[in-house]
Amino acid sequence: MTAELTDQHFTPGSERPTDRPHPRVDVLGIHVSVTDMDDTVETFARWIAWGERHLVCVSDMNSVLHARADEHLTEVYNNSGLTVADGMPLVWAGKRAGFDRMARVCGPDLLERVMAEAAERGWSQYFYGGADGVADQLRENFVGRHPGLQVAGAYSPPYRALTEAEDAEIVDRLNEAKPDIIWVGLGAPKQERWMAEHRDRLDAAILIGVGAAFDFHTGRLDRAPGWMQRSGLEWSYRLYKEPRRLWRRYVLGIPRFGVGILRRPPRPVS
Repeated sequence: MTAELTDQHFTPGSERPTDRPHPRVDVLGIHVSVTDMDDTVETFARWIAWGERHLVCVSDMNSVLHARADEHLTEVYNNSGLTVADGMPLVWAGKRAGFDRMARVCGPDLLERVMAEAAERGWSQYFYGGADGVADQLRENFVGRHPGLQVAGAYSPPYRALTEAEDAEIVDRLNEAKPDIIWVGLGAPKQERWMAEHRDRLDAAILIGVGAAFDFHTGRLDRAPGWMQRSGLEWSYRLYKEPRRLWRRYVLGIPRFGVGILRRPPRPVS
């Protein structure tokens, strides 16, 4: 079976067609969208133009393992506007299920691509998350690289749990800024839980969790060389850089994922 992407190039001002949902592939019970970078950006363009509101999950092997162990997280991933394949193992799973055009939509790359598109199309951004000062630095970096980019705000919340009053204040702050896209850098699965809890209270068209992308784009983390990213070995570079923090994720997670795929092969979601 070979599946095609459903989305065509979107021209602002064009008549709204009747959309079909993106096809999805079941990877250990998590429904990953069949898409690529261009298709994802054009989907964002339609949502913004038509005033739709969605959340987007950027998913790798670790995200899938977290989600499959938590019923609420499974619902978040499976009912998102898009759940894109951040890691090559999910791309390979999609291809195994017959979706030949499925491609990686990596969080840091998507963030950079959308900033370039946003500067041209006039989309406004809000950066929410990261350690103290990271969101502000991210804003400075992207505005410097993309003249004309509109950044409605940036805020790094405290790591502790927020009070109801603090949370309400943040919601008001985000809505008053009127961004088209809120980029959430709280780390998985915290950011997915936050997006699900706040989706109905926020006016932005898109909430998207990009995890460590904030740290990559502010120089706090180094990315693996391109050949390692393309060959599915980026995890080994991250493990080399942060062995004490990440060894459980990869040393234990990779066998769990592999065994799970053998027991439950990826298949199209009907």
